[in-house]
Amino acid sequence: MRGPDDEPTDEHWVDPEIIRPYVVTRGRTQPAHGRFDLISMALAVGPPPGPDAGLDPEHLRILQLCREPKSVAEIAAYLDLPAGTIRVLLGDLFDRELVSAQEPQSEVDMHDIKMYRAVLDGLRSL
Repeated sequence: MRGPDDEPTDEHWVDPEIIRPYVVTRGRTQPAHGRFDLISMALAVGPPPGPDAGLDPEHLRILQLCREPKSVAEIAAYLDLPAGTIRVLLGDLFDRELVSAQEPQSEVDMHDIKMYRAVLDGLRSL
């Protein structure tokens, strides 16, 4: 327990839950291009990039996950990162043409109960 004369250490002010997403996105809060909703589907396209592609580990993990279509909410849950962070990272990959994005259909076009269940499951896992 700290006494009244003890100064707080730097560690006292660091919250890893905030620092990690900030570092991963290099301080960015919005993707440079494109907009991803929680239910937007991302799919990796083309061959996996080589080690000289200059991608961060989180980018590479997203590409691995998106070998099959995944929603932003699902990716966030798998990587244990906020959805906003995932949107920025997906924007990076989209700009490099490493992922394709499919925007959610309007409610009028959504008749498949599996889509609703997938969204709910993704949200629950956050």
